[in-house]
Amino acid sequence: MSRLEGKTAVVTGGGTGIGLGAARRFVEEGAFVYLFGRRREPLEAAAAELGRNNAQAIVGSVSDLADLDRLYATVKEERGGLDVVFANAGTGSFAKLGEITPEHYDQTFDVNVKGTIFTVQKALPLMSAGGSIILTGSSTGVMGTDAFSVYSATKAAIRNLARSWALDLKGTGIRVNVLSPGPIRTELAEEVVGPENMAALGASTVLGRMGDVSETGAVAAFLASSDSSFMTGGEVFVDGGLAQV
Repeated sequence: MSRLEGKTAVVTGGGTGIGLGAARRFVEEGAFVYLFGRRREPLEAAAAELGRNNAQAIVGSVSDLADLDRLYATVKEERGGLDVVFANAGTGSFAKLGEITPEHYDQTFDVNVKGTIFTVQKALPLMSAGGSIILTGSSTGVMGTDAFSVYSATKAAIRNLARSWALDLKGTGIRVNVLSPGPIRTELAEEVVGPENMAALGASTVLGRMGDVSETGAVAAFLASSDSSFMTGGEVFVDGGLAQV
């Protein structure tokens, strides 16, 4: 398939997990991908896997506006414009009500909300009609989740950002949609819930298993391509039915 032939994409949190799964699919479908994230080693490994003619790693944090400026200055200089932004970088950890600290709140909202806002806003001057913005939401954004309220609140915020931005972008030809994963087998999922709990997490879905990053990557490619040309302000769940029934 070559639905993204000649397109330029930015994937934040692109070195591992859902970001890397999407980047793999974007490259398979013809795109050049900038992988952006905080950890150099996995980013470089991901770029090497995808091929230097297909991907480039840029180290930085979505919560640092100067890092985002450097990312987009590179994209502009090397590619001239941008077709797809997958604002995927995120973080989360457990804290029950009564145990939430300002540091926990600041870290989660800085990456998940502030980082998403400025990842998208700073990309806009490089985008034009036909462009696609994809935000990573979560099944937790529509569900109550024990000890995970701060993270869940950030993902509820992401959902409204997409709705509101669809209106802000009216007339530009740029679309914005949310990809909301459920239990996907990633390093972050293992870190948050613990490897010993992964099987139980997968069993909680209707399909009875964890999802794979290739499955979220397939949906990301759909949202990035013209196959989803009549979609904006929407949300697609890739959650094994967890938040649907």
